[in-house]
Amino acid sequence: MLKKLASPAGAILLFTLIAAATAYFSTDTAVEKTASESPTAAFFATTLPDENGEPQALSQWQGKVVVLNFWATWCAPCREEMPELSELHTEYQDQNVVVLGVALDEIDAIKEFTTETPVSYPIFSAEDTGGVIAANLGNDKSALPYTVIIQSDGSIANTYFGRISKALLEETLVKIL
Repeated sequence: MLKKLASPAGAILLFTLIAAATAYFSTDTAVEKTASESPTAAFFATTLPDENGEPQALSQWQGKVVVLNFWATWCAPCREEMPELSELHTEYQDQNVVVLGVALDEIDAIKEFTTETPVSYPIFSAEDTGGVIAANLGNDKSALPYTVIIQSDGSIANTYFGRISKALLEETLVKIL
């Protein structure tokens, strides 16, 4: 009797595991194929919610120099660099440069953080997908903060692991502007 019950349950479990593995690997393969064509193509094809939960197509910044900063509200070095990123965004926005913050956090945590610590640049929530997006853009260490400078042609000018400064970012910006 136990064998009869175990057999259908085992078959259902096996089917569920195979379906889950197939879905997982087919999704990852699609992301990797897009990323291998151009690491930034997958980024610009993404839509993420802003701090108010409104979906934003990242393609709206295609053609600009993008200083893309991956961060989290619980990351002390991330929070420390935000005032300098705000200054950079304000000073360079007339030169076709935009700073974008992609938080690996829930929208509520981001909203609470930005209410207490306002920034001058757009912030997005990528709680579930941020790690994949960052990895496709070179973050092979899963480090935060992680910053990528994307040139107006979509190529990556530079990447930075860990806390950055405005002066460090300007070294790259001066070369590409």
